[in-house]
Amino acid sequence: MEAAAKVQPTEELLNIEVIPRSLDKTTRIDSHLRGETKEEIISCLRRNADIFTWAPQDLEGVNPKVITHHLNIDPRVKPVKQKKRHFRPEKDKVIQAEVDKLMAAGHIEETQFPEWLSNVDLVPKPGGKWRMCIDFRDLKKACPKDFYRLPRIDQLVDCTLAVSC
Repeated sequence: MEAAAKVQPTEELLNIEVIPRSLDKTTRIDSHLRGETKEEIISCLRRNADIFTWAPQDLEGVNPKVITHHLNIDPRVKPVKQKKRHFRPEKDKVIQAEVDKLMAAGHIEETQFPEWLSNVDLVPKPGGKWRMCIDFRDLKKACPKDFYRLPRIDQLVDCTLAVSC
């Protein structure tokens, strides 16, 4: 089986420093933009630089007073604790670093007696780094199917363009 070709932008992109002299705080815009339009976009990005997150610890989340999410798990389903997977030492270091980063940012917390236990997996990213993923297949099986799924993106675009929905 052949690897899928990496999707590339259709136009050339120009790197913009959202925060000047901060090479790690950049975004890209269409390089064909000219004059006033280009300057307006750059100005808007820089005026609103405080709303972007550049690191996991910058992502504050939503106040639970505004909204709280709960998983709709069928109470008749017995919780599944997946057997712990073992990784090579170099992958263990990557996983531990990612877990430490997420804990420091407050996105995850340690629990002593979990009802559900899902393994992590490492997936290679372009450039040789790793992406940590979590295997939620057992948990997904315990959640009832949503019969009112989100519409397909082409339907949303058609509705936005005032085509009959």
